Amino acid sequence: MKTSISKSISSLKFPSFHLSILDRYIITELIAPFLFGVGLFTSVALSIDTVFDLVRQIAESGLDVGIAVQIFLLKMPEFIVLSFPMSMVLTTLIVYGRMSSDSEVVALRSCGISIYRLVIPTLIFSLFITASMFVFNELLVPASNYRASITLEKALHQDRLPVKEDNIFYPEYRRVPVENSDEEVSILVRLFYAQEFDGKNMKGVTILDQSQQGITQIISSESAVWNGTEQSWDFYDGTVYMVDPQGSYRNIVRFDHKELKLSRVPLDLASRKRRYDEMNIIQAHEYLELMKSSGNDKIVQKTKVRIQQKYSLPFVCVVFGLLGAALGCRPERTSRGTSFGLSIIIIFSYYLLAFVTGALGQKGILTPFVAGWLPIAIGLGVSSFLLYRTSR
Repeated sequence: MKTSISKSISSLKFPSFHLSILDRYIITELIAPFLFGVGLFTSVALSIDTVFDLVRQIAESGLDVGIAVQIFLLKMPEFIVLSFPMSMVLTTLIVYGRMSSDSEVVALRSCGISIYRLVIPTLIFSLFITASMFVFNELLVPASNYRASITLEKALHQDRLPVKEDNIFYPEYRRVPVENSDEEVSILVRLFYAQEFDGKNMKGVTILDQSQQGITQIISSESAVWNGTEQSWDFYDGTVYMVDPQGSYRNIVRFDHKELKLSRVPLDLASRKRRYDEMNIIQAHEYLELMKSSGNDKIVQKTKVRIQQKYSLPFVCVVFGLLGAALGCRPERTSRGTSFGLSIIIIFSYYLLAFVTGALGQKGILTPFVAGWLPIAIGLGVSSFLLYRTSR
C-alpha cells in the first residue's frame, strides 16, 4: 500500500517557475543601478534630514560625537528603505532607456516580444523589493527609529530624572445625540493629566470629570498608581473639588488615599507612546485600540490612515518600476541625467499626491483605505496607460 502511494506521489508533476534568459538578463542589468540608486538617495536624504541636525546638536547642545555617530547609524535603516522606491524608478529609467538607445528594445520587439513581456522582469524584481521593504519596515525600521530617539533624548537630558514620559494627556469622549437630529457629536466627559510618569507612578495628577450630568468634579493629587489587582487607580495626597452648574464649589474634600475605577488607558499611553515612524503595523493597531477607547475621533481617523499607508507604501516600488520601464522603453534617446531628472519629477509628484490624499483621509473626506491606496491605484493606472501607448 505504501509503495503504491509513493509511486502515485512521485508520478505527480508540480509546476515549476523558471526565469528565461531574457528575464535573467534584464534582472541582472537592474541590480547594479538599483544599488547605486540606494546609495545615492540614502546619502542625500541622510545628509539633509539627519547629518545637519546632528551637527547642529553637537555645536549648540554639546552632543557627544560618539553618540551622534550611533544615532546616525540607527537612523540609516529608515532612509535605506525609503530609497528603495526612488531607486526603482531611476533604475528602470536607466536600464530600459539604455536598451532603447542601443536598439535592443526594437530588436526584441521585431522578434515578436511585446512591451508587456519586456516589463515582466521589472515586475518580478519590484515585487521582491516590495517584500523586502515590507519586512524591513516591520522588523527593523521602527525599532531602530525608537532607539535613536531614546538615545538622543538621554544624551540631551543627562541632568534630568530618568522619567519615561512627561505631560500625559488622556481625553475621554462620549457620543451623544444632537437634539432634533439623527446626528451625534462627541463631548468631553473626562480629562486625565499627569506631569510625569517614571515607569510606575503618575505624578502631579489632575482629573476633570464631567461624567455626571450637572456636576463637575476636579481631582488633584500628588501621585497615582495603577492597581492591577483591583483594576483601578490609587490616588495619594490629593483634593476633590465638587463644582455645581453655576460654577460655585459645593464641596472640597482632602484625602490621603482614594481609589477610583477609571480606565488604565493613560498608563498604556505613557508606556507605549511612540511616533508613527517608530511603530510597526501591530503596534499601530494596538495604539488604534487605545485611541478608540478614548473616543478621540480625530486621532482614530489619523491612525487608521497611517496604518493603510504603512500597508501601501512598499507597493510604491511596483508603481515606480512600471513607470520607469514604460518611460524608458520609448524610442527617444535618454541620457542618465535626463533619467535622474525624470525620476525626481515622478518621486515628487507621487509623494505630493500621497500627502494630499493622506490629508483628505485625516479630515474624513476620504476613507482611510482610499486615502492609503488611491496613489497606488492612480500610479498603476498611469503606468498601464503609458505601457499601452508605448506598445503601439
